[in-house]
Formats: sequence, structure tokens, C-alpha cells
Amino acid sequence: MQPINLLYIITKLELGGAQKYLLSLTRHLDKSKFRPFLFAAKDGLLLPEALSIDNLTVKRSIWLERPINPVNDLFALIELYYFIKKNKIEFVHTHSSKAGILGRVAAKLAGAKVIVHTVHGWSFNDYQPKIKRLFFIWLERITARFTDKLIVVSEYDKEKGIDNCIGADEKYALIRYGIDYAEFGGKDENLRRELGIKTGELVVGMVSCFKPQKHPQDFIKLASLVKTSSPRTKFLLVGDGALRGEIEILIRKLNLERDVILTGWRKDIPRILSAIDVFVLTSLWEGLPISVIEAMASSKPSVITNTGGVAEMVIEGKMGFLVAPRDMKGMSERLVTLLKDEDLRGRMGKNAKESLNFNFTLANMVTNSQNLYDALLREKALPNGN
Repeated sequence: MQPINLLYIITKLELGGAQKYLLSLTRHLDKSKFRPFLFAAKDGLLLPEALSIDNLTVKRSIWLERPINPVNDLFALIELYYFIKKNKIEFVHTHSSKAGILGRVAAKLAGAKVIVHTVHGWSFNDYQPKIKRLFFIWLERITARFTDKLIVVSEYDKEKGIDNCIGADEKYALIRYGIDYAEFGGKDENLRRELGIKTGELVVGMVSCFKPQKHPQDFIKLASLVKTSSPRTKFLLVGDGALRGEIEILIRKLNLERDVILTGWRKDIPRILSAIDVFVLTSLWEGLPISVIEAMASSKPSVITNTGGVAEMVIEGKMGFLVAPRDMKGMSERLVTLLKDEDLRGRMGKNAKESLNFNFTLANMVTNSQNLYDALLREKALPNGN
């Protein structure tokens, strides 16, 4: 029996939760049932990883990009349509907001039999102008009508979708992000030396793309607030992106050149997490940040903005602290509390690691995804749905 042609679509293969989710799923996909294809922007940090996956056909688009551009978006839609038709794609699984809209429209027009979308945080949020927010909600409602399943990584995103009339309850499937716990939890003193961190200094770390959603400027402001109370602390910001210039200006303005370390993109995240003492995330909105799961698997306490599905993982006061977005006073107070209490850091880090269960494992994510695929194939009376 011939395998089903399955196309994954994502806007850009940068270092993020959606991208890690997709590549892990592709790598472990049952290749006897599916022949995988991937459509993404022409560049991205994780592109080499995608190209290294056996039997994966990768299409690098010159039109697909994150910023909204009506002309380029139209060409990306046309390119997707012809790619689906040419390769006889029967199953389309989209990821990320823009790829989710363009990919599902192209799949519908091209006659794909199964259309699935994973919500890694919705395309709309409370920080958008009202007209823009309503426009994205309208787009999500329209595309949901011809989407067979909406996969969410948090209960929060499911409730948010239903509250905004994006599909009915039965259209949703919850599949958590999954990681390999064995990769996390080590201790790498060499990295601290490589980064110029001295013995006895504490390290506060954040891993994120430098984009408005993550609001990394608040991490720099946090460093400024905390330095007066905890002078022997370094702040490690891992990532890169459109806001880097603004971040560098803010570091100079607040005289933090000796206190904040910008590492750029790093692929050795388990090693990075082994070198920090407290994990921080300053996001304004989220779905379910995979960086938080990785920090918990590394036995790190956290101070995180209470957005999306974060509260489904982190219990306030037990594994870390949850604060409102942009509440820099509250975030700095809780961070100082952790920095001054080694025993508290140890207890919270231990609680964080012990709280993780099979739900957040790579094996569970792959199994649940494969089971969903099989169910959809049976529902559509397609081969390989046994």
C-alpha cells in the first residue's frame, strides 16, 4: 500500500516551540504510512535539521515570510496551491499563524482530503488594535470551517478558540508539546566559564525569539531593577530577532553592558539551561511555551508571566512564580526572593522536574499525533488508516 503524501507547512524554521514540535513529529513519523513534505520560508536556523531528516522533501519558499505583505502572501498562496497539486498531497498539517491561514486555504482550493492545524497560540491577541484583532478572528473562523481538526497545546487555547466561535468543541484535540527528558538536567560548569561568568555569580536566563510576543525588552528592564538588590547576578538572554537593535540600545541606556550577556541563537539549550539558576519568561501572550517545559525538566525554578497555558504547568509558589505581563515590580520582587534563597530555588526546581509526567514527553506527543492521523484517515476512508 502506497504511503499517504503529507505536507507540513510552517512560516519559518526559527528556534521556537512550533518548529521543534514540527521537526520532532516529522522525524518520528511512521514512514510506512506517510511520505512527508515540508513547505517553509527559504531560510531559518533549523533548516539544516529539516534537511537532515530521512525521506523528507523540503520546499524553501521565496514568498512565505512572517510580516504581512499582500503581494508576497498572494504569491505564497499560489505557490502552495501548485505544490499541493503537483505532489498529489492528500493530508496537510499547518503550523504557526500565517502558514496556518495560507496553508489551509491553499489545501482547500487544491482538494486535499485532510486538513489539520496546530494552534501554537492564536493569531489574535489582546495587544492588537481592535480592528486587526477582529480581522484575524474572522480569518480563523473561516478557515476552521474546512479544517478537520484543530490541535491545541493548552486548554487555554481551546477555551479561547471556542469563546471566539472558532469551531465547536468536537473539532479540537489537545496534544501537549513533548520533549526528551533525558536531554535535560545535567550540569555544565564549562559553559559558565565560556560566557565569562565568575564563580559565585548567579545567572538568570531567558530563551526566546526577539519579537513583540516575547517582549524581551522587559528582561533588560528586569535586570536593571534586580541589579541593585543582587549585584552578583548575570542575565543571560538567548535568542535573536527583529528587536535585537532595540535591546542593545536599552542595555547601553541602562548601563548593563557588564551584566547582560546576549548569546545569539544557540542550539545547545539543555547546556544553556544547566548553567542558569533561575529561568525567566516575559511574554505578553503564549500558547504553551516549550522553553518552560525545558526549564522544568532542567530542575530550574522560574518567574514567568501568567499567559496562555503557563498556569497549566507551573503552580504558583510551588515550581516558581507567575506574574501579570509587564508587571516589572512584581517580577523583580519575586526574582530577588529566589536569588536570595538557595534552598527555595532548590525546592522549586525539584518540584518543577517532579511535576512533569508522561503528558509532556516526546513519545506521548508522537503517539497522540499518529493516533489522530490514523483516526482522520479512517474517517475519510483513506488507505493506511488501520
